[in-house]
Amino acid sequence: MLSIAPLLSTLPPLSRDERRRFTAAAFCSASETEDDTERARILDQVVVANLSVARTIASRYRSRGIDVEDLEQVASAALVRAVHRFDIALASDFLAFAVPSIRGEVRRYFRDNGWMVRPPRRVQELQTQVLDVRSRLRAESGGPCSEQAIADVLGVPEADVVEALRAQGCFAPSSLDVPLTDGGSTCVGDAIADPHEGEHLAAAEARVMLRPLVRGLSERDRALLRLRFVEERTQQEIGEELGVTQTQVSRMLTRVLADLRGSLSAA
Repeated sequence: MLSIAPLLSTLPPLSRDERRRFTAAAFCSASETEDDTERARILDQVVVANLSVARTIASRYRSRGIDVEDLEQVASAALVRAVHRFDIALASDFLAFAVPSIRGEVRRYFRDNGWMVRPPRRVQELQTQVLDVRSRLRAESGGPCSEQAIADVLGVPEADVVEALRAQGCFAPSSLDVPLTDGGSTCVGDAIADPHEGEHLAAAEARVMLRPLVRGLSERDRALLRLRFVEERTQQEIGEELGVTQTQVSRMLTRVLADLRGSLSAA
């Protein structure tokens, strides 16, 4: 069996081949020792030797709305759990066992903590696959790749890929309070058009035109309009307030509204 003592003295760093040989030898030693303290010490060295692997996995998810330090912490904790779960009697390649486990922990962390605006679970899971495939295709081709190419690799409709990419900003949406220019007072939110702006302008115009006409009504007619359109009372409640029947309230409203329409038309 390969002695691990010389390799322990070289930590850190280790080359990829040294790390692989050291890891295999360390697990063999840990499985053979009956001293729990010694076993824990050896497993700790395995963790130290493979921390760079965990950091590399975490770095693939940088710039997606979560601090890379948090991702490295999650990946490192997953590495520790993988080291203590690994059984060399069942498998000889530790990284083949650990890498999918670490990657899965990082993805779950994104799913549970990374979404400021949470899309459907289906979109969350697909987005991670889409981004991985897009990065691989870009590296292979040396340029951009289409949504259809990504869809072909994943075996999903192109529309699903488009939806997943659109949800990318849900990790950390841009603030509406960010200035449009350095030192400027106009923010992003100020430049977004109000979809109901036309309705608001029409309502404002109507209020300007109606205000003098309403002032010209009798006190009772103004009370009638206030009860119906401001306090939104029913005709029965208005009748009880004014001391008239519900039918009389209906007739009064019809008359007042007709008078207002006639005055607006004549204006």
